[in-house]
Amino acid sequence: MKHARSNIGQVNRSSHTWFTAIKLAVPKVASSLALGALVILGCTAAGYFAARHFLSRSGASTVAAAAVPHPKIIEGDGVNGPKGMVWIPGGEFLMGSDHKLAKDNERPAHKVVVHGFWMDRTHVTNAEFRRFVEATHYVTTAERKPDWETLRVQLPPGTPRPPDSALVPGAMVFVGTDAPVSLDDYSQWWRFVPGASWKHPQGPASSIDGKDDHPVVQVSYEDAQAYAKWAGKRLPTEAEWEFAARGGLEQATYAWGDEFKPGGKTMANTWDTGARPFPVVSAKAGGAVGTSPVRTFPANGYGLYDMTGNAWQWVADWYRSDYFARQAGRGTLDDPQGPADSYDPEDPGVPANAPKRVTRGGSFLCNVTYCLSYRPSARRGNDPYNPMSHIGFRLVK
Repeated sequence: MKHARSNIGQVNRSSHTWFTAIKLAVPKVASSLALGALVILGCTAAGYFAARHFLSRSGASTVAAAAVPHPKIIEGDGVNGPKGMVWIPGGEFLMGSDHKLAKDNERPAHKVVVHGFWMDRTHVTNAEFRRFVEATHYVTTAERKPDWETLRVQLPPGTPRPPDSALVPGAMVFVGTDAPVSLDDYSQWWRFVPGASWKHPQGPASSIDGKDDHPVVQVSYEDAQAYAKWAGKRLPTEAEWEFAARGGLEQATYAWGDEFKPGGKTMANTWDTGARPFPVVSAKAGGAVGTSPVRTFPANGYGLYDMTGNAWQWVADWYRSDYFARQAGRGTLDDPQGPADSYDPEDPGVPANAPKRVTRGGSFLCNVTYCLSYRPSARRGNDPYNPMSHIGFRLVK
């Protein structure tokens, strides 16, 4: 579900697919703009094939979650620790996964040590982001005219510059379909929508009224960094994020254990294929889907809500699809800060070193038939300047 710009499964983004999607994204505006925006979506189709691959794989070992004492939840109150944040004690853990559901970019599991830090209990919410905007008058990436130079580096070499009139503010929006469709063409359920932004996640006619406690979405990596600076916090490293997401469970499949719905209980906001096929959002199928209020579902062992599902989360690191493999054999890594650059050779037609930042956690679109990224080890890379209607963030200190 993708997911934004890079790979959910590893990106499978051929040039001809882009141009087909472009025609659908912005019919009468420069298709080049849609190309610039849709470059964030190549991973969607890949997610589908990856999910089918995961479900059909056999022979890969499944590591059971280690039985560990339930961590003590320490929440800051503004005097003893930052308010709204919980203490993550740090320690050694196995990062990544060799589970049968794990994609190549999650392998192999390797030893990592992280040091203690405070982390937001929830995603940054619409209400919190609004206070930031009101205090600073910040204008988000989606609200600005796109910059050709930041778009160009994500496109096939030689892509012509579109006319300035085609470069309009907006963002990628999940629009779904009216009926079941083949899952090999993401342009059927994603559109570049002029005027979409954090205040209007689905486009100018939409609103976040009554959704103060929902995760803010349609924010780029750049936007998240600006908010973090204002708040006196920072984005977590990828290692910190995964350690926290696991909640003290070593190599559990999910943030709460090894069973997706323990006792039949829903543990995260993901797409329920039992209620409707992905990506159908017709009124008959139940209407639109989207984020849910933070704290709707149970917290993990550290007291963190929505570490998987609801909205993807930006983290600090550059994305390399081979990063975990490059760490193998290096012994226990102490507080890794991620690679020095981006690398993803599995995006056909896109420069392998096109800038990407890691996102983690999956979203309300993830499901067993298409994404499977609601697992603590799941990772993907996204264009840092491309916001989407299912990407948000949380911070650490």
